[in-house]
Amino acid sequence: MPTVLRKYGIRFHFYGSDMTEPPHIHATGHGGSAKVWLDSLEFADQQGFKSSDLKRILEVVNDHRTEILEAWNEFFQNLHGE
Repeated sequence: MPTVLRKYGIRFHFYGSDMTEPPHIHATGHGGSAKVWLDSLEFADQQGFKSSDLKRILEVVNDHRTEILEAWNEFFQNLHGE
Protein backbone atom coordinates (compact mmCIF):
# COMPACT_ATOMS: atom_id res chain seq x y z
CA MET A 1 0.00 0.00 0.00
CA PRO A 2 2.31 2.75 -1.25
CA THR A 3 1.92 6.21 0.21
CA VAL A 4 2.17 8.80 -2.54
CA LEU A 5 1.74 11.92 -0.44
CA ARG A 6 0.95 13.20 3.05
CA LYS A 7 -0.63 16.60 3.39
CA TYR A 8 -2.77 18.30 6.06
CA GLY A 9 -2.62 15.15 8.18
CA ILE A 10 -4.12 13.06 5.38
CA ARG A 11 -2.33 10.15 3.77
CA PHE A 12 -2.84 9.63 0.03
CA HIS A 13 -2.20 6.05 -1.09
CA PHE A 14 -3.41 3.11 -3.14
CA TYR A 15 -3.56 -0.67 -2.77
CA GLY A 16 -2.00 -3.38 -4.92
CA SER A 17 -5.43 -4.88 -5.44
CA ASP A 18 -6.59 -1.63 -7.12
CA MET A 19 -5.04 -2.53 -10.49
CA THR A 20 -8.31 -3.72 -12.01
CA GLU A 21 -9.95 -0.34 -11.44
CA PRO A 22 -9.42 2.98 -13.19
CA PRO A 23 -6.69 5.16 -11.63
CA HIS A 24 -7.69 6.56 -8.26
CA ILE A 25 -6.24 7.50 -4.89
CA HIS A 26 -7.33 6.68 -1.36
CA ALA A 27 -7.19 9.32 1.37
CA THR A 28 -7.18 8.44 5.07
CA GLY A 29 -6.89 10.55 8.18
CA HIS A 30 -8.89 12.64 10.62
CA GLY A 31 -11.08 9.58 11.26
CA GLY A 32 -12.18 9.34 7.64
CA SER A 33 -11.48 7.51 4.43
CA ALA A 34 -12.18 8.39 0.82
CA LYS A 35 -11.48 7.22 -2.70
CA VAL A 36 -11.10 9.74 -5.53
CA TRP A 37 -11.15 8.96 -9.26
CA LEU A 38 -8.23 10.73 -10.93
CA ASP A 39 -9.94 11.32 -14.28
CA SER A 40 -13.09 13.01 -13.02
CA LEU A 41 -11.87 14.23 -9.61
CA GLU A 42 -15.01 12.82 -8.02
CA PHE A 43 -15.40 10.75 -4.90
CA ALA A 44 -16.04 7.08 -5.57
CA ASP A 45 -16.63 6.65 -1.85
CA GLN A 46 -16.10 8.61 1.32
CA GLN A 47 -16.96 8.32 4.98
CA GLY A 48 -16.05 10.05 8.20
CA PHE A 49 -14.54 13.23 6.75
CA LYS A 50 -15.88 16.72 7.44
CA SER A 51 -16.95 18.68 4.38
CA SER A 52 -13.92 20.96 4.80
CA ASP A 53 -11.63 17.90 4.67
CA LEU A 54 -13.38 16.63 1.53
CA LYS A 55 -12.86 19.97 -0.19
CA ARG A 56 -9.20 19.94 0.81
CA ILE A 57 -8.75 16.36 -0.44
CA LEU A 58 -10.08 17.30 -3.88
CA GLU A 59 -7.78 20.34 -3.97
CA VAL A 60 -4.73 18.23 -3.07
CA VAL A 61 -5.60 15.54 -5.62
CA ASN A 62 -6.13 18.18 -8.30
CA ASP A 63 -2.84 19.91 -7.44
CA HIS A 64 -0.89 16.63 -7.46
CA ARG A 65 -2.83 14.67 -10.07
CA THR A 66 0.15 14.24 -12.42
CA GLU A 67 2.41 13.04 -9.59
CA ILE A 68 -0.26 10.62 -8.33
CA LEU A 69 -0.90 9.22 -11.81
CA GLU A 70 2.84 8.74 -12.40
CA ALA A 71 3.12 6.89 -9.08
CA TRP A 72 0.08 4.76 -10.02
CA ASN A 73 1.56 3.80 -13.39
CA GLU A 74 5.03 3.11 -11.99
CA PHE A 75 3.71 0.98 -9.13
CA PHE A 76 1.47 -1.20 -11.27
CA GLN A 77 4.07 -1.58 -14.04
CA ASN A 78 6.61 -2.74 -11.44
CA LEU A 79 4.03 -5.03 -9.85
CA HIS A 80 3.65 -6.80 -13.20
CA GLY A 81 7.39 -6.79 -13.87
CA GLU A 82 7.09 -4.62 -16.96
